[in-house]
Amino acid sequence: MIPISPGRSRRATLAGAVCALLVAGTGLTGCSEDPNEGTNGVGRLPADQIQTKAQKAAASVGTVRLHGSVQAGGRSYDLDMRLKPQGGIGSVSTEGETFRLLRVGQELYLKADAAFWGKGGDGKGDSKAADKLASKYVKVPKGDPSYTKFIGFTDKNVLLGGLLTLHGKLSTDGHHEQDGTRTVRVTGDDGAGGTLDVSLEGKPYPLRLVRAGEAGTLTFSSWGADFPLEKPAKGDTLDYGKQLPTS
Repeated sequence: MIPISPGRSRRATLAGAVCALLVAGTGLTGCSEDPNEGTNGVGRLPADQIQTKAQKAAASVGTVRLHGSVQAGGRSYDLDMRLKPQGGIGSVSTEGETFRLLRVGQELYLKADAAFWGKGGDGKGDSKAADKLASKYVKVPKGDPSYTKFIGFTDKNVLLGGLLTLHGKLSTDGHHEQDGTRTVRVTGDDGAGGTLDVSLEGKPYPLRLVRAGEAGTLTFSSWGADFPLEKPAKGDTLDYGKQLPTS
């Protein structure tokens, strides 16, 4: 059975009424709604081709907003990032702490409050360092473990390249809607390998991903919508040195 959203049901009801009006008195037996009528046509394709078209559409445009949760390295991260080739900006939350990430080119900055910086690896922390770093865009040294750990969250190609592939046997799972946009859903191993909702309107962009193994759910929006990206003001920036405090 194909799941139908409330919005889709309203359209189906209206289409049915128009159809009944058109065939009344003509001797015809009636008509049925084509769920792919007026779409970009990817809903008629096999599941593997839909996934490929979504991957190509995502790669063809420079900017996107990514929002949701991912499991990585034994932790759960909540992300709200805007990404483009030159870098990215947004917020990351994990284990009750939230911080902002900003990357311009290869320069990565992290901004958090004193409580974040004050949680040292020895459980005591460094309150003096925490107060100094609080609410500043702290430049993350390339040799610091945090640089490697967090720069991937600001890289569109790294994030999407590893996310937009479902696992197992692919199949389609009906027509749906994501924030008012009609989609076709592709699943891997009947959902165990993840699900991907692909837009049926305009370019076949991926709009929603449920990762395999309950490893998070992400939504994608603002495809192709540019946003400002620049280094923080000098007065808001702090270069701590070769390595950040342990926290």
